[in-house]
Amino acid sequence: MPRYVVSVKTKRAPEDVFAYLSDLRTFAEWDPGVDRVELVSGTAGGADAAYDVTVNGSIELRYEVTDLIPGHRATLVADNGRFRSVDVVTVERTADGSLATYDAELTFSGRLRWLSFALTPVFNRIGDKAGAGLEAALDGTVVEA
Repeated sequence: MPRYVVSVKTKRAPEDVFAYLSDLRTFAEWDPGVDRVELVSGTAGGADAAYDVTVNGSIELRYEVTDLIPGHRATLVADNGRFRSVDVVTVERTADGSLATYDAELTFSGRLRWLSFALTPVFNRIGDKAGAGLEAALDGTVVEA
């Protein structure tokens, strides 16, 4: 199953970084594959939030927060029947700011399940573009996790 993990070290306060990343409406600002995000229920960045996300012009996903540790970790899940995306945002305090980690994993269903291995390089290229966008949005530096 394709997985992409990126960590960005930034001088920004962890509270600010977490607030920014746990509200999916900001994804369109830093992930070039995300066209539109709309909060459809709950509170933005909250444990009850659900978002409709349009990816690559035509893929519609409903992301829901399934686990939230305020200020530290948010788990967001989308499942459209063809694949399931589990995205985990983690923010840790560092001596001079914070370390934000974005971990995305796709699990394919049906016939696509057999294509997972072949789709991993494509997912990594998409992830690299999002990682660069996240690095710029947080005024940070990508680091090894």
